Amino acid sequence: MKRLLPVLVLGTLTLAGCANTAPYSGNVYTGNQAKAAQSVTFGTITALRRVQIQADSRAGGLLGGGGGAVIGGLLGNQVGGGSGRQLATVAGALGGAVAGSKIEESSNRIPAWEIEVRKDNGQSVVIVQKADQAFQVGQRVRLVGSGTSVSVVPY
Repeated sequence: MKRLLPVLVLGTLTLAGCANTAPYSGNVYTGNQAKAAQSVTFGTITALRRVQIQADSRAGGLLGGGGGAVIGGLLGNQVGGGSGRQLATVAGALGGAVAGSKIEESSNRIPAWEIEVRKDNGQSVVIVQKADQAFQVGQRVRLVGSGTSVSVVPY
């Protein structure tokens, strides 16, 4: 059991960061966007700010909390004997669940840009997208898409 514990810990922490972050990129299109006409407007970046996107977990938060509870329970079960061991197991499981959820949440944060663009028509918009390409204030860009699905793309 003691040899299995490090494997469980490593496996849980590895899987906890399995959020799909691709949709937050300006370089990735969904299947629905492919072969669909996208509107394009032009503008200039007037402000940039580093932010983070809290991505949703594919497992809905169950992997971090559940894995943490199992690991915490296993660790707690190694302490004491009798009813003390049972209490330690329960406390370990509860503590592990909380810790595992926090680890999963923090591993699903994505570095992003908050990009303010003054469009050529004078209107200003702010778009947040994954920081997977370099931007700078004063740069000309294209805004591709509309509504809740707009990407900032270098011009």
